[in-house]
Amino acid sequence: MSFAGRKVLAFESRRAAEMAELIRRQKGQPVIAPSMREVPIERNEEAFHFAERLFAGEFDMMILLTGVGTRFLDKLLATRYPAGQFAEALRKLTVVVRGPKPAAVLREMNVPIGIQVPEPNTWRELLAATDGRPERRIAVQEYGKSNPELLAGLSARGAEVTAVRVYQWELPEDTGPLRDAAGRLAAGEIDAVFFTTSVQLEHVLQIAAEAGLENRVRAALAKVFVASIGPTTSEALKESGIRVDFEPSHPKMGVLVQEAAARMENVVEETR
Repeated sequence: MSFAGRKVLAFESRRAAEMAELIRRQKGQPVIAPSMREVPIERNEEAFHFAERLFAGEFDMMILLTGVGTRFLDKLLATRYPAGQFAEALRKLTVVVRGPKPAAVLREMNVPIGIQVPEPNTWRELLAATDGRPERRIAVQEYGKSNPELLAGLSARGAEVTAVRVYQWELPEDTGPLRDAAGRLAAGEIDAVFFTTSVQLEHVLQIAAEAGLENRVRAALAKVFVASIGPTTSEALKESGIRVDFEPSHPKMGVLVQEAAARMENVVEETR
């Protein structure tokens, strides 16, 4: 399994160094362009209003979609309420986690996990995992953007759903690497592109548009090998008109890189 020296573009931010090393191990040339940062929503009165309802016992279930969001929410509420009150309230509910990251945060908080959603951790698996549950007053900790399909699916069961947004995705403070990556992609210098969240595509296209390169970047994405971390990201890419060539067997970064290297190697062998 090898990228055989090909240039592989990835838009990782928090795990940029790890992604670069994974690509190098598969003999690829990593081009890493951090594309986003998670920013807490300032003056988040909606979150405090949610907290008042939570502490008053108005919810039966809390769905936590991300580890970062769970931490942000815990820290935010601790600025106005006693430390540990959020965790204490969660212990009285059925707590649902979408994947391993919020699960790890809850273990640190000593909060029991009622339901852990299986891979690939999309809204579809979440709805399936909670199907038939009696809880009807449900709070959902959202990530950088809302998930209307999940909220609609819960509401269709007769649930009263409250969405709680605690952070949003913005461009990185230094957009230089992202601008350079868009230019290299438009110039045909990239062989493969990895997407681990749909926001990465939104941001690279935004930067490309500002530079007058959006059409060229889209044309390049139609030619290179495009790998997506999982179904949710793939759906968003396809909705934006981007063809997805590969999706790993598990939605994990290491599996994505290793299996993508094998797939690219096989494609080259088949064309010889």
